[in-house]
Amino acid sequence: MIPLFHDFADETVLVVGGGPVGARKARKFARESNVLVLSPDFVDADFGDAERVQTAPEPEDAADWVARAAPALVVAATNDRDVNDAFVAAARDAGALVNRADESGGRDADSVVVPATIRDDPVAVAVATGGASPALSKYLREQLEDELAGAGAMAELTADLRTELRAAEVDPETRRNAVRAVVRSGPVWKALRTGGTNARQTADDVVADVVGNSEWST
Repeated sequence: MIPLFHDFADETVLVVGGGPVGARKARKFARESNVLVLSPDFVDADFGDAERVQTAPEPEDAADWVARAAPALVVAATNDRDVNDAFVAAARDAGALVNRADESGGRDADSVVVPATIRDDPVAVAVATGGASPALSKYLREQLEDELAGAGAMAELTADLRTELRAAEVDPETRRNAVRAVVRSGPVWKALRTGGTNARQTADDVVADVVGNSEWST
C-alpha cells in the first residue's frame, strides 16, 4: 500500500458499527469531516461529533444507506461479515473508499488502512503496519511523540524563513542550505521545545552563518 494523505474536509464518512472500533474511527474522522454512524447499539459513549443513527442495517439496506450518505469513505466495523460485505460492495459501486475493520493483511483495490497518527500541526506523521499489528502501530506512535515535539513550530518557522529569504533575493541553493541548517540545528530545536522566546533569533543566527550576511532578513 502507498501512504497518502487525504483531505476529508466537507466530506462524509459512513461508519457502520457502534462498537469500540467504530467509535475510535468515528472520533478520528469527526475531527475534520462529517461522520454518520449506523448501529443498533452504541457501546462507547464517545463518538466525537459524529451523528449517530440507531438502526440495525441488513445487507440489503447497504446500497440505500450509501446512496443517502454519499460518503467519500465507508468504514465497515460490525461483527457481521455479511453486513460488512454488503457495505463494502455498495461503497465500491458508488466509487467510495473502503476501510474494513474485520480484515488485515492483503487488501483489495480502493481499500484504505487508518494509521496511527502523531500531529503537531501543520506536521503529521502516520504509522501503519498494513493492519497486521495495531499494537505495534500504537507503540511506534508513542515512541515518536517525544521525538516530534516542536516539529509544528519548526515547520512554521522554516516556512517564514523561506519566504523571507526569497524576498531578500537569496539564491535558491543558499536558501535551501540555510533552511536545512536551521532544521538540523540542536539549539533551534531546544528553543522551540522549551517554549523560549529566542527560537527565531537562534534561527536567524544560523541563517546568517550560511548566507554570510547578518542583514539578510527583510
